[in-house]
Amino acid sequence: MKSKSSSAQAAPLPDLHFQLTPAHCRVAWTLLGRETTLSRSLEQSTQLVQWAWRLARLLPLIAFAPFAFAQDEAKRAAESPPTAPDDMAEGNLADAAARDWLDQAHLLELPDAAALIVPSRLTAPPLGSCKPLSAEDDWVSSARKRSDGRYVVSRGGTEQVLTLDPTLQDKLQQILESYQTPYGAVVAMEPSTGRVLAMAEHSAQEPRLRGLTTRAVFPAASIFKIVTASALLESGVQPDSPECFHGGKRRISEKLLIDSSRDQRCYSLTTALAMSANAVFAKLTFKHLSSDQLEAAAESFHFNRPLEFVVPTDTSLASIPSDPLGLASAGSGFGDVYLSPLHGAAIAASIANQGRWCAPILIDGEPPSTSEAEQVVSEPIARQLADMLEETITSGTARRTFRERGFRVQGAVGKTGSLADRNPYRDYSWFVGFAPKENPAVAVAAVIVNTARWRIRATWLGREAMRLYLEAKNSLANRP
Repeated sequence: MKSKSSSAQAAPLPDLHFQLTPAHCRVAWTLLGRETTLSRSLEQSTQLVQWAWRLARLLPLIAFAPFAFAQDEAKRAAESPPTAPDDMAEGNLADAAARDWLDQAHLLELPDAAALIVPSRLTAPPLGSCKPLSAEDDWVSSARKRSDGRYVVSRGGTEQVLTLDPTLQDKLQQILESYQTPYGAVVAMEPSTGRVLAMAEHSAQEPRLRGLTTRAVFPAASIFKIVTASALLESGVQPDSPECFHGGKRRISEKLLIDSSRDQRCYSLTTALAMSANAVFAKLTFKHLSSDQLEAAAESFHFNRPLEFVVPTDTSLASIPSDPLGLASAGSGFGDVYLSPLHGAAIAASIANQGRWCAPILIDGEPPSTSEAEQVVSEPIARQLADMLEETITSGTARRTFRERGFRVQGAVGKTGSLADRNPYRDYSWFVGFAPKENPAVAVAAVIVNTARWRIRATWLGREAMRLYLEAKNSLANRP
């Protein structure tokens, strides 16, 4: 720091070794703006340690400030010119430093009131506390068929026609009920318009539970890799960029984030997405993304944002930690991230729609949302994502299901996801995708929560939703 030249010798700094007195403590507590009674209770020990640590960081500044002021006064008294603004800044150095520490303490004590509270998947899985949708809000279950087969709902004395495709809706509902899925939901949308074609759900575990299609109580699992992949593409990672790895099938640890001689397998970003390689996504997130970048990508895909829809719909929550391991875990699909089936279908529809957000519509003739023209990702990245998601079907985790003879879906693209709760055991499976890749006609999201014994999983259900709709549409188009 530069000081003003003067013939007078500045007063030397006094010895800073001091004895802590009650007066110091009173000053410290006043600066912190807290009136805390120190308790010797063991239950409050953690809080007391935290306050003691903050107090210890402030005490040197508190003790130093009077001496700094005294030195500054001696210097100014020995100088004849009036004090200049630069000198005032120098004289207030200790005071400014103290204010900086106080600002930090204030930020630590008062978190953002608008911050979203994301439940812990390990300790408080939200499906366990899910409440049924009210009859008034449950438009689908209260709908009836008109003579022309269309579903209609009476609200406020007015008959509202729903966008649901009656044939698709009935078949998907029948599938879920016949296979007695413990918890299951599937949503189908028209990507170009956002019209909801089907919203089917069933819970053999809780028969009275309704509203699963719009509840964000399901861990997004590897479906979130779509968001991570978009952020990586934005950061400059190429679809064919290789990354070598080992492990990561069940969880992510610190040692998996660092290149090592054990990294014997190498995947490109495309292959990693197709094979849902957790370790590759964790390493790429660790190397190329900040928490701000991943959080921004999540918000672009409408995580942590209200979803406009006539049926009350949960906000899909995504917690993006700032620590390296937490960030890498979130990027690979192991984080506290939740998704509703309706939101999952909208994500697939947005990629199919050249990166433009596709707001879902349930009422026929309803004006499109104000978010209709919102660009979730750029068109080039949307095309890259579609190409990468195609490999999930042709050579990745969905290959076996989509190769079943007689049940294939030409041009399908998608992403699978799976995760499990331990106590009680719940096996979550996801499928999100659209078809065909060129000129997409339907986007779907399916989720099934099974017990240890299961009959169908979400990839099979998602394939059937696409296949049934496209076959019916093609059959109608081929009529003379």
